[in-house]
Amino acid sequence: MLEQALALLEQQVKLLDGSDDIPDALALYDEQWHQGVVGLLASRIKEKYHRPVIAFADAGNGEIKGSGRSIPGLHIRDVLDAVSKQNAELIEKFGGHAMAAGLTIKQDKFEHFKKAFSKQVSSVLRPEDLNNSSETDGPIDAEYLTMETSEQLKYASPWGQLFPDPVFDDAFKIANWRIVGEKHLKLDLVKQDSGECFAAIAFNKTDADLPAGDDTIRIVYRLDVNEFRGNRSLQLIVQHIEAVG
Repeated sequence: MLEQALALLEQQVKLLDGSDDIPDALALYDEQWHQGVVGLLASRIKEKYHRPVIAFADAGNGEIKGSGRSIPGLHIRDVLDAVSKQNAELIEKFGGHAMAAGLTIKQDKFEHFKKAFSKQVSSVLRPEDLNNSSETDGPIDAEYLTMETSEQLKYASPWGQLFPDPVFDDAFKIANWRIVGEKHLKLDLVKQDSGECFAAIAFNKTDADLPAGDDTIRIVYRLDVNEFRGNRSLQLIVQHIEAVG
């Protein structure tokens, strides 16, 4: 499904008067897609292109259901509310929050919705919102890379759209890696300034996301406590990987 969606998106891009620019918003539909996985599909495309995405699947009775994922700076549920108010009877029903939403529309109104959705997103987003950059709290000393720190940050929540949870960045040497669950990258990372080793996981990433021929990487990550079979341990949740420049 992901390969199909990326191919469909590439076709859409080529139709934009020969431009290579990615639209500000992406709405995709294929009658073969399954409702149970369009949320994951939307997330993967959002991560790849840093655009708000809604992926639709057939729901029967002439309707399609969409699952949307947003980017920082865009409240996707508010966007759907605005589209609904500006286009009578376009959306059958919708709901959600800032970063994720779901909706139902008539299949024959998909093209109408796609244009209305893109127009509303473009009116809300700033050009800088479309830059796929990561803002972090910088490096964190090894002495604070503990379960205690992770739990303190967790209890300080809730974090949200304009109040993001703390994330950090630093350079690590890869001691070991493996693929788990067929689509997640499990890593053992050695912090360069202390020599300590930490367990990390990068969801929806594989070894293809690791810089070629380099065992030292810079990552953007947040702290988490992994619980497995009654054991609790610190885990770094990796959000971004790049070569050390």
